[in-house]
Amino acid sequence: MKADLHCHTHYSDGKHPVSYLVERALENGVTHLAISDHDCTKGLANLEAVEGLCFVRGVEISCSWEQMELHIVGLCIDPSDAALQQLLLEQQVKRLDRVVKMDQKLEALGTEGLLASLQGSHAVALTRSHVADFLVDHKVCKTRQKAFKTHLNKQGKMYVPSDWCSLEQAVAAIRNAGGIAVIAHPGRYPLNRTKLRRLVEAFKTIGGDALEASYPHIAPSMQQDLEKLCVEFGLYVSCGSDFHDAEAHWTDVGKFPPLASNGEEHAVWHHPVWMKQVGEGL
Repeated sequence: MKADLHCHTHYSDGKHPVSYLVERALENGVTHLAISDHDCTKGLANLEAVEGLCFVRGVEISCSWEQMELHIVGLCIDPSDAALQQLLLEQQVKRLDRVVKMDQKLEALGTEGLLASLQGSHAVALTRSHVADFLVDHKVCKTRQKAFKTHLNKQGKMYVPSDWCSLEQAVAAIRNAGGIAVIAHPGRYPLNRTKLRRLVEAFKTIGGDALEASYPHIAPSMQQDLEKLCVEFGLYVSCGSDFHDAEAHWTDVGKFPPLASNGEEHAVWHHPVWMKQVGEGL
């Protein structure tokens, strides 16, 4: 088995359609692929059987914990669950409202057209990445990194705070939709070891299932720490490329460090929900 359990399409901030992810997955020997777009499940609507590839229905929900943004991946969800879709719709509305406010700030700075440029896109869940692309395309900023630093992050000229659901709401929505709740890329948040441990403990207490312990550019020491935390707190280990864009050559579908033997032993494909819905094979 080679599973990539965290990928994005153009329905959120990915650059490509589902068909492209399928093509790359097959070329890279991936056997199990999760489409996990930000706050939407449109990419799951018309999945067709592909020989040699098993789809895992997913989503990635942005949420707040102690005034910090976290991302929770849901695996093996039922995308038709009404409560989940209601939460995702609320998140999408918040995302649109945020971009509207950014557009107003950008117009005050002398650049128009942000909202108009997004109206014809595939995106259901608008993100700051869409805004960053616009800023680069219209030569307001030289790079996406500059766009975030000078315009979109907390000290930026266009900063608008997020208003996501709580960690508890995100986990509950995933679990109630029959899914497995996973903290995405835990090592990327501004957490020291003590606070990371406190997050993991809180996550476990409210019904969280797994930590994403392998993803691109993770430090070996962080991967080891996350796998140890999974064992200590009785959580499963997940993995994924967090793939968005083929032009980002540092990543690809199925490209991330292998799990350690200890991680394999506690991998999310041993979770009862996975075993019931996906099974061991294709």
